[in-house]
Amino acid sequence: MPLLEGNTARVLPHFEEQLAEMTEAVHGARRYVHVEFYILSLDATTAPFFAALEAALARGVRVQVLLDHLGSRGYPGYRKTLKELQRMGAQWRLMLPVQPLKGRYQRPDLRNHRKLLVVDGEVGFVGSLNLIDPSYDRRRNRRRGLLWRDLLARVEGPVVHEVDALFVTDWYSETDELVATSREQAAASHRAGQLLCQMAPSGPGFPSENNLALFNTLIYYAQRRLSITSPYFVPDESLLVAITTAARRGVQVELFVGEIGDQFLVFHAQHSYYRALLEAGVRIYLYPAPFILHAKHVSVDELVTVVGSSNMDIRSFLLDLELSLMSCGRDFADQMRAVEDDYRAVSRELTLQEWARRPWRHRFVDDLARLTSAVQ
Repeated sequence: MPLLEGNTARVLPHFEEQLAEMTEAVHGARRYVHVEFYILSLDATTAPFFAALEAALARGVRVQVLLDHLGSRGYPGYRKTLKELQRMGAQWRLMLPVQPLKGRYQRPDLRNHRKLLVVDGEVGFVGSLNLIDPSYDRRRNRRRGLLWRDLLARVEGPVVHEVDALFVTDWYSETDELVATSREQAAASHRAGQLLCQMAPSGPGFPSENNLALFNTLIYYAQRRLSITSPYFVPDESLLVAITTAARRGVQVELFVGEIGDQFLVFHAQHSYYRALLEAGVRIYLYPAPFILHAKHVSVDELVTVVGSSNMDIRSFLLDLELSLMSCGRDFADQMRAVEDDYRAVSRELTLQEWARRPWRHRFVDDLARLTSAVQ
């Protein structure tokens, strides 16, 4: 998709403001609302958003909803969510359904991992957030006090129509229905902002790995600093070389990852890369428990940022449908820098000496998990 000028964007780093701003945007909808989340669940926390959708429908607003089948069905609110969408009259579809008895079957390892919301073609939200309670609505998570921390970007301007185009194509893929686009609004989009923005979709339907190519290109162009936040960091060889090469040529490289993880094999496969990173001079910061750092973003020098749904792992590069918002502008980069400063202030830096002292059992599991990283 093209790089577009005239946009504005704001970083939303906390769940309460993310949910509040999305709910407020839906309450202001006049024509349509497009909702697409890997995990979408009606619970006590997300109920205000669903109430806003129902109120929009009552005003005559068209509401269309996409949720990933396998991504959403494992959570307690799955059936209640579908019943509520049906009751209120929203148009909804499961993405990549695995329902062979209904004649709908997709490869279960291919998932639509995108997260986006578009209202009237005027405001869009993209990032790492799944629309579910921050505990992921599971008792064992509440017992441990676990909370997922995500990052969302609110965008306005011409780039919103690129976000909308992703929804339109995903809806068409599941329904064979072409949604009416906001072409007239796109031509007359308000261009009050200074931000350059570009959406980079990726997934198994693309001939090249768009997200991996974007990450590698930006890393090789980094001159002074590079900050990476990824909950699942299992790079392929090209990405690992790009990051370690940047550190060795003098770029200040930092990686924010969680002190704890929610995916056992991925968490240990990720650990197997820490030694190479630390030896190259990458500074690794461990975001503290009980939070699961689920945000996914990159900042390069003082201008360029990437925010989206893509992890830095082989699954996100090869198997999952993802979206990434690349932007170029000092104001938004400063907002991202403030988020990274906040991460750094509460995180603990991992040293090479500490990592070398980890128990042999830990190393064995790390190495074993790395062997399976291509299929996790």
